[in-house]
Amino acid sequence: MPARIVLLVTSPRLPAGLLTAAAWDAVRRHPVLAGAESELTTAVRAAGAEVTVVDGRATQALLDAAAAHGVAVWLAGPAGDESLARELGLRLAREPGLAELELMYGSWDPPGARLLDAVAVMDRLASPGGDPWKRAQTHRSLAGFLLEECYEAYDAISAGDTDALREELGDVLLQVVLHARLAEELPEGERWTVDDVAGGLVDKMVRRNPHVFADAEAGTLEEIEASWERIKRAEKARDSVLDGIALSQPALALAAKILERAGRVGLAVPPPLADSQADPEARLGASLLATVAAAREAGLDPEAALRRAALAYADAVRAAEKA
Repeated sequence: MPARIVLLVTSPRLPAGLLTAAAWDAVRRHPVLAGAESELTTAVRAAGAEVTVVDGRATQALLDAAAAHGVAVWLAGPAGDESLARELGLRLAREPGLAELELMYGSWDPPGARLLDAVAVMDRLASPGGDPWKRAQTHRSLAGFLLEECYEAYDAISAGDTDALREELGDVLLQVVLHARLAEELPEGERWTVDDVAGGLVDKMVRRNPHVFADAEAGTLEEIEASWERIKRAEKARDSVLDGIALSQPALALAAKILERAGRVGLAVPPPLADSQADPEARLGASLLATVAAAREAGLDPEAALRRAALAYADAVRAAEKA
């Protein structure tokens, strides 16, 4: 039976000792080699296996160990040791009788594992010795950037550009992890971490979707939305149906949201009449609010409608410039 070399690849984002049963069998039964000391070599030794750290010609050391013991295991580093795998593959292609090469996955990245990388990179950037600009920021100084990144993501959605959307959502995520990292520096009693952000989100998703995570029946979409609103009202003690509206959003969208909230609970509060207003700005505001109310009655989105008209006008301006 030919000698065998097992390249054992693991996820650097999981605890070092979290390996498959097949991987544990391999490291316990056969000689184990690695390119450097690591948490993984420590975990394997703690389980009773021997690990030899190779300094220098790893390919020849692996071939020698496989020839002497029949099987040799290589603990790949965090990046997977692709150069070693390539060198071994070329050597065995030239001399196929030396050994067989097997790739074994001892663990895999779970979905969302790269989020751990994002948190780790941001921690380094915002820690002493990192990026001075990020360390100098505050929640308030970053507020405009958060809005800007969200608008750019909105633009990508409007353009139907999913590649651009992926990139822009990454920029939004950057703002999230940076805000969370800065919050770790707040005074005692005020600070929180990215895990607090994620934990709160998980709890909210589970709590507000009992038709998925509990025994509630999943009815129509309208019933699910009504259930969501009931749970939300029970969570938040609010004095007004308008509490919780983002007051910093564009005025047109803000007006539509206020009208929508009032209509949701059956409040028929007529908007002010333009002719009854004393100054020109107030008359214009009342007229615009009436237009937003009319759009809502017609089932139209006034923000989207104005954006569409503005962009069409922008195209006309560009055409006129060329002419």
